Amino acid sequence: MRLTWYGHATYRLESGDARIFVDPFLEGNPVWDGGWEGPAEGITHILLTHGHDDHIGVTTEMAKKTGAVVVAPYEIIQFLTAEGLPEDQGSPINHGGTVAFDAFKVTAWPAFHSSSTFRDGRTIYLGNPLGYVIEPTSAQDETLYISGDTGIYSDMALIDEVHKPKIGIVCIGDRLTMGPKFAAMACRKYFHFDKVIPSHFGSFEFLSGTSDMFEKELEGAGTSMLLPKVGEAVEL
Repeated sequence: MRLTWYGHATYRLESGDARIFVDPFLEGNPVWDGGWEGPAEGITHILLTHGHDDHIGVTTEMAKKTGAVVVAPYEIIQFLTAEGLPEDQGSPINHGGTVAFDAFKVTAWPAFHSSSTFRDGRTIYLGNPLGYVIEPTSAQDETLYISGDTGIYSDMALIDEVHKPKIGIVCIGDRLTMGPKFAAMACRKYFHFDKVIPSHFGSFEFLSGTSDMFEKELEGAGTSMLLPKVGEAVEL
């Protein structure tokens, strides 16, 4: 599996014939100024963890240009369809559900957070926040867990029991999600990752968690931290 990080919590994943974008925050992203059309080339699927603007990003534009299927909580699919997403490109999902595609299947797990957007002077509720487990069809690629924006919770152990993901993408920024201490605790207590990638940090000043802090908290856990450079693809 190939991964490209675009800062914050925005990723492109490539496995087999699948080209997956996770939370395409590519406009207004403080650490990415390369636009969205280049990163979107060839995209087949878009996964959205929740409805905040720094995660929905350019989903509708990207989907309309590429024809990508959008996997997201039901309420987000409704919202995006009203905003112009073609109806046949929306694929709703919620806690406990699995959707299978040719190159991978994706299962939704809880994330303890909130999910909404603000339009015309009012807050719009956008369903349950999610984390995802991606299980590639290719035997060459490992199962991947994406925490989304979440706090630590003990039922993360069920994710490990059911899916046994070897790669994790976990939020570490603090204030709005787990910080480095709790993120490392989750990796240590509830998962058996070979590699873990820190997420949702280094973009906005009020996100105080850093990759150095996270790596230090991981010491002795038997899990190595991988920190990609923004915009550069790495093999997992």
